[in-house]
Amino acid sequence: MRGQRASPALAGADLVEAIPQLGAFGAVEVEDLFALPSAQLTLHQALEVARRASACASAGEGVVISTGTDTLEELAMLCALVRDPSDAPIVLTGANRTAQAPGADGPANLLDSVAVAASSASAGLGAVVVFAGEIHAATTVRKVDSTGPAAFGSPLTGPIGRVVGGGVWLAAVPRPVPRLVPAALHGCVPILTAALGDGGESLRAASERADGLVVVGFGAGHLTPGMLDALRELAARLPVVVTVRPERGAILHDTYGFHGSERDVRSSGALCAPLLSPVAARIALLCCIGANLDRDRMATVLRAWDV
Repeated sequence: MRGQRASPALAGADLVEAIPQLGAFGAVEVEDLFALPSAQLTLHQALEVARRASACASAGEGVVISTGTDTLEELAMLCALVRDPSDAPIVLTGANRTAQAPGADGPANLLDSVAVAASSASAGLGAVVVFAGEIHAATTVRKVDSTGPAAFGSPLTGPIGRVVGGGVWLAAVPRPVPRLVPAALHGCVPILTAALGDGGESLRAASERADGLVVVGFGAGHLTPGMLDALRELAARLPVVVTVRPERGAILHDTYGFHGSERDVRSSGALCAPLLSPVAARIALLCCIGANLDRDRMATVLRAWDV
């Protein structure tokens, strides 16, 4: 992005040519898929990007995806799900400041990302986000700052490593995630967040044309009584995934006993994935629907993000 009112203007080759230090990591092949702000990407286009990246990674090539930060979190989750765990790494990055802004962060992020994609230390790393010198697992990363250079964080786990002077240091390697191969990403999957006094009307209204739902509960997996009643009705006919509002989230099992507690949510027929952000949970559910999984198989996949 550049210009008085920033809009897409730089191709991949422009980004690479502006960073001669990339030559230290060998040949960089550039491919432009879409010249769009990430807020304009469709589900179909996002799947095309993830499939292309996965194909390159399957051939043993480290991959870097430069994309807008608005939906980078969702694209990272999608890449994590569609790739084979044994493939080369897929690294996602971008810039939170425009190309002409003082302190533009794009070049440094791209250089660090290529360092990660090219490093032998990245074997088995999966899909990750590299931003502001930090490496984050694709399934736990969240956008935490709208405008600052440290745009991404992992509130639940912290970063898994760092990039310093072109060197890659890893403190941890994410656990492999279940692979999903959706034929397509389609349908309507709204995200509904629990709020004070919600009687369940929003859930019922959103479900009228929905193919699935993501419900974001309070605290440790609680809902208002009205939302719980609606959840039970809807989970009987739609796939519903429940996550929670806190960034360091979990759904308890048997601590509270009031109507709308975690015991009720877990027995409602909904699927629990509290370790995923709401938007990541939506991508996971869309992939499950696109792969034509039944409820039991969906539960097996999503169990990876529950405790």
